[in-house]
Amino acid sequence: MSTFVPTKWNQKEKIFVPCSVLTFGSILNFRRASSEAAAYTVMKEQQLIDGCRKGERLAQKELYDKYSRKMMGVCLRYVNDRETARDVLQDGFVKVFSNIDAFTGEGSFEGWMRKIFVNSALEYLRRTDVLRDAVALDGTFELTDPDHSALSAITANELLEMVQSLPSGFRTVFNLFAIEGYSHKEIGEMLGITESTSRSQYTRAKQLLQRKINELL
Repeated sequence: MSTFVPTKWNQKEKIFVPCSVLTFGSILNFRRASSEAAAYTVMKEQQLIDGCRKGERLAQKELYDKYSRKMMGVCLRYVNDRETARDVLQDGFVKVFSNIDAFTGEGSFEGWMRKIFVNSALEYLRRTDVLRDAVALDGTFELTDPDHSALSAITANELLEMVQSLPSGFRTVFNLFAIEGYSHKEIGEMLGITESTSRSQYTRAKQLLQRKINELL
């Protein structure tokens, strides 16, 4: 097996020549620089948080620019209409800025924000009564065991589009359980449905996804 030899460009000779730059000290320096860069990222985020707590507009804009695209993706998983998702996004950021003092620093700031946007989407769904429609759909599909292996045959974007096309209630339960990691008991309490209804809607959501996957393949 050949051994890698570090090289550098010799401008005079116009060739790569062996060098001894990659020493143990240089590796330590690289690691130290990487750690400092990571620490700077954390520090900058903390500075943004502190600025938002003081109501600084520039800090709020930077925080919005940093997270808006990712949080828009969260909103779109629950609300498949882009204009409505934008409204939920704006509502979520208002809540983030208004309640940022509630962030204690335990866990990631992004995770704390994510819960706010999920809850904002759920509030919209409750206001529009789409969750009640999902309960009415609860008995319209026959339960079968979904084929989990079929999921490996499609891309992440295709799966996202399929999830967005689910009935609102099925989509909501699927997102909360499969993506956000809530238990069916927690979902039942959040949506005002029974734990068994949450389980059955999740199963039916998987069944609908399986049908859509089979149609695509």
